Amino acid sequence: MAEAGIDTVSRRTRGLDRAFEILEFLRVKRQPMRPNEIAAEIGAPRSSVYELVNLLLSHGMLDYHGGDGRVNLGRRLYFLGTAYAEQFDLMRECDRMLVRLAEETRETAQMCLLEGRKYTVAMMREGIRPFRISSNVGELVSIPWTASGRLLVSHLSDQEIIDLIPPEDFVLPSGRQMKPAEFIAQVRQASRDGFFTFNSEVENFTHCFAVPVHQADGACIATLCLVTPREDGVRNRTKYLESLLGAANEISEKLGYQRVQRSVDVGGARQGLGQCPVVESLDLRPPSHP
Repeated sequence: MAEAGIDTVSRRTRGLDRAFEILEFLRVKRQPMRPNEIAAEIGAPRSSVYELVNLLLSHGMLDYHGGDGRVNLGRRLYFLGTAYAEQFDLMRECDRMLVRLAEETRETAQMCLLEGRKYTVAMMREGIRPFRISSNVGELVSIPWTASGRLLVSHLSDQEIIDLIPPEDFVLPSGRQMKPAEFIAQVRQASRDGFFTFNSEVENFTHCFAVPVHQADGACIATLCLVTPREDGVRNRTKYLESLLGAANEISEKLGYQRVQRSVDVGGARQGLGQCPVVESLDLRPPSHP
């Protein structure tokens, strides 16, 4: 009897894991799909995927999209997300700071996180300027391609960083193979500086700024970022870093972090070499608001 009970629990656990895998797959895929397509993509038995899809549909976690059996994330997830945002101070505080940063600098402001072994833009506020720089919120990106990546892994040991990042993610969009030791050296320098900035290696019009948000134990749990046209970023470097550091420090202090006072050294600050993939495109259309 005891073994039967253990088997039942084990099956339920595997089913729950598979259900979360389906939801995460659709979140990353960002398009409706049929259950058999999902099963093929995630390498799962079609019978179990069909069963779990029906269960998720019945609970509103998935919705049908169109009349051909395709499914996508359900509206109930939206209500769960709003409830999460209401009770999680970090998200609310970061959103408030992004509004402030976009108004102060006129540039695109972002809050970025680690998502598993990748980086993602979790929140974004576009700058008030005729030429907008935008990105896809929630898109998963290789950690070494980003300014934020140097800060988000700064609390890890060298070996933990190597274990976390897939080897293929050290190949930059330009095709250049970045050595893990080079990336780790930039991580340690960014931790000492308290920020990281660089020019995009591929998109020749952008400059990226990232500063850490620390929790009480000192670990970087998020970053606040600005993505700017290259010339504007270089010209306004001190102003932008001061705005970012001020906003990030306010949030960190509310999380219980005792910060070390830092000064921004315009001349001596490090410039990383790499791609800043948070930039999806330059929208050359005029803003829709006055």
